[in-house]
Amino acid sequence: MHNTLAFPGLLRLIEERTAAFCAAITAAPDLGAPVPSCPGWTLYDLVQHLGDGRRKWAEIVAAGPADAPPVRTPTVAPCEDLVAWMTESSRLLVAALEESGPDRGCWAWWSDFQSPKTTGTAARHQLQEIAVHTYDAQLTIGAAQPLPVEVALDGVEEFQTTCVATTSPWPHEPVIVDYHATEGRSWRVTLDAEGARVGDVPGTADTTFSGTASDLVLSFYGRKTADDLKVEGDLRVFDRLVAWEPD
Repeated sequence: MHNTLAFPGLLRLIEERTAAFCAAITAAPDLGAPVPSCPGWTLYDLVQHLGDGRRKWAEIVAAGPADAPPVRTPTVAPCEDLVAWMTESSRLLVAALEESGPDRGCWAWWSDFQSPKTTGTAARHQLQEIAVHTYDAQLTIGAAQPLPVEVALDGVEEFQTTCVATTSPWPHEPVIVDYHATEGRSWRVTLDAEGARVGDVPGTADTTFSGTASDLVLSFYGRKTADDLKVEGDLRVFDRLVAWEPD
């Protein structure tokens, strides 16, 4: 695996992506506009989801190691001053992360995956969620932009270690998957009866996905398809990965 973004860089990028998200919301003529990449959601729904989610994670981080997330009542986004509310949501998250530092434990839903249950991992995943939803907001107003390169490069590996690498058995024949970003980095994932693991192993890949780091990350989250990537080898793997739900 590659070195991940340093903790201060993650916090900086969380703030930068939040600002980009708020810029898209400010530019939107109608907060009732449907979000094409989130069926059934309006832009207001997207802000509600992202803002309250950051407040929830601020509470999770502040609580420290735990077997369950804190019991809470969701915070409802106001119809007015929506950008100020979203900005405050991000500020609360960053403040909690700064207070905890990167190595403190916290509750996490990815307990069975390769990523550690630490606030550093939480910050890393929070950045990706904010970045992808910023793309959603931009797409809604007709101004979609690729994820910034440093965000996307970290996001390729973050998704694999946090959302794919697990001890749950892969329900198909064993496969080695390579991801190649046009920016010059590559990752390998091995899937078999013992689960999925990220890291170098000898052998030839059964399937290779190539594209910009942004397109790779957006494909992981269902915003792009295999048609947006160069795919070599077993073409069934993309759909199987999309459909796989590890225990």
